[in-house]
Amino acid sequence: MAAKDPSLSIVSSTISSDTPHIKHLVQASQLSLGPAPGSIDIVHALTSKLVSDRPDGLFPTIVTDTQGIALGLCYSSYESILKALTTGQGVYYSRNRGIWHKGLTSGATQQLIRIDWDCDADTLRFTVIQTHPGFCHLSTRTCFGPDSGISNLAATLTHRRLHAPAGSYTKRIFDDPALLHAKILEEAQELCDATAHDDIAWEAADLIYFAMAKCIASGVSLSDVERQLDAKSKKISRRPGDAKCKFADMVASNKENIPNSVSEKTLEPTPKELLPFTMQVYKGKLSAQLSNRLIQRPIINTDEIMARVRPIVAQVRAQGDAALVELTAKFDKAQLSIDNLLERSPFDPAKMIIDANVKASIDLAFENIWKFHQAQMDNEPLVVETMPGVVCSRIARPIERVGLYVPGGTAVLPSSTLMLAIPAKVAGCSEIVIATPPRKDGTISPEIMYVAAKVGATAVLKVGGAQAIAAMAFGTATVPKVDKICGPGNQYVTAAKMIAQSDSSALLSIDMPAGPSELLVIADACSDPRYVVSDLLSQAEHGADSQVVLVAIGFKQNHLDALQQELRRQAMVLPRADVVKLALEKSYILMVDTMDEALAFSNEYAPEHLILNVDHARNLVDRIKSAGSVFLGAYSPESCGDYASGTNHTLPTYGYARMYSGVNTHTFLKHITTQELTKEGLDRLGDCVMTLAALEQLEAHRNAVAIRLMDIRRK
Repeated sequence: MAAKDPSLSIVSSTISSDTPHIKHLVQASQLSLGPAPGSIDIVHALTSKLVSDRPDGLFPTIVTDTQGIALGLCYSSYESILKALTTGQGVYYSRNRGIWHKGLTSGATQQLIRIDWDCDADTLRFTVIQTHPGFCHLSTRTCFGPDSGISNLAATLTHRRLHAPAGSYTKRIFDDPALLHAKILEEAQELCDATAHDDIAWEAADLIYFAMAKCIASGVSLSDVERQLDAKSKKISRRPGDAKCKFADMVASNKENIPNSVSEKTLEPTPKELLPFTMQVYKGKLSAQLSNRLIQRPIINTDEIMARVRPIVAQVRAQGDAALVELTAKFDKAQLSIDNLLERSPFDPAKMIIDANVKASIDLAFENIWKFHQAQMDNEPLVVETMPGVVCSRIARPIERVGLYVPGGTAVLPSSTLMLAIPAKVAGCSEIVIATPPRKDGTISPEIMYVAAKVGATAVLKVGGAQAIAAMAFGTATVPKVDKICGPGNQYVTAAKMIAQSDSSALLSIDMPAGPSELLVIADACSDPRYVVSDLLSQAEHGADSQVVLVAIGFKQNHLDALQQELRRQAMVLPRADVVKLALEKSYILMVDTMDEALAFSNEYAPEHLILNVDHARNLVDRIKSAGSVFLGAYSPESCGDYASGTNHTLPTYGYARMYSGVNTHTFLKHITTQELTKEGLDRLGDCVMTLAALEQLEAHRNAVAIRLMDIRRK
């Protein structure tokens, strides 16, 4: 059934149960949206043939895109179908909210293309065009996880056509038709030349990418292409199907070089569907403009994120614990009550039973992290006599109440719990609240509970996201208000931290601004490409918004080819290969000639993680000006810092390593200064102070010294 446009005929393949394959055509002039004399009510005609075995009479509705990929499951009623046809958009019936106009508040609306029903007439299918960011409340295109294959490529290119970051390769091919034309010809030739199974799949993927880019740039969608394929499959043709003359002649002249069919050896199955894992390469001396562009991270739309987070923070402030229960059910699908939002110490031993090997690993990591952070502690006050009779000192005191955010949900992150809680405990914080999203059954992973008990946390808040930050920042009847919040999180968590910090009523500080994870590796032609690639991928798998950079010193083309091949080999067998692929699209290789060039670029980039995969890396440390954490030599993978070497993995990202440090013991300390002056000291210093106070026209300041000096000097 076509929607909204009155000039279209209404088409259904199942308008009656006894003629399931006959299509009925009705003139548009005979149709109406709702009861009208002499007309057919479209919605009544549709629903009269539908059956529902549900007590509420609703019809299950599968929502698909124009390629037939399921976006999610909804329900429809007579009223919602009428509204959908009237507006030409996706409108459904929510069992909680009634009529639900999809995306009306979030902006993720749907253009309704078609309505069908299945062979049993008990399920509807809405075919829609879904706007960004997607159907799911988790801001993914579908409720069934990320897309894959050609449909994912088409969706990504369609979005990039409108929102490609300046300087990205995708924007370049959209803006340069000649380049796109050349790449299509190039990839077609490379596909023709390929013989091995993996190589053919690789080159075909490249060709499909550029062909799809050509389509999207010309306003041709994947569904347009599929319609042509469907039409061709129905067309019976006896044409010879020969190639055009210019291509036939070219092949004939080069016939001896054309590869034969794929050999038996190349037919071995690949571990995973081949994806175009590659990194953009920059060579030669960079212009100032290009260098600045490479140093800039992928753009994050902070205004949009802030607009989504502010209502969440406001709801928690207004409704307290009730808001936490509601938002946890909404975002984490966990049903909690106010009584079990917070676990107070001592924690139930039954909730921290873990595998023996995992326990031993956590214990070893704990020891190393504790040693390194204990060594950072200011155990003695700093005392300096600045001049005779004038003694200044600085003493360290712990921040009393701290909140530690540990990302989670489906993930288990005891490492982040260790990295945040150990320095807080070493510093002597009296109240340590750990906030982490619950699992769907409302529990916290036993590994995190074990660490919480081991570090002496006072409470574990079973809430995640922006709502957890708001609860700790402002406090609720159940959740204690804290003085500082530390810990990594997604863009919504970061936004909530920034909002709370800027609100003077919260009286809150945070550890640092945060962005997506990042890694910069400096390697040379002697570096093992397996090690280099493994480090790049270990960071790329953090998330689709991660960025990894390789600064390659003295690489020749054969070194580059070997590295790209190794990248492809390792990446395509990873469980999170789809995430890695998206991260690599934002990543690049910079080829330079000297170590001086490499270090200069790294210091400007200021990476979260810096790996020096070169000989004598220790000798280069004095030349590092800006980095969150540095990993020296071939046998210092970033993974060790993430888990157990002893350093902290909560680090500044997005270039903030220029002015911020990673989390450390001092993160949880404040410093108080004292000064003590004797009579002799004030007599020596007083005239200086009075002169400066008079200069600044602060007479009371000057008088506070003068009145004392009069007594001292009178005697």
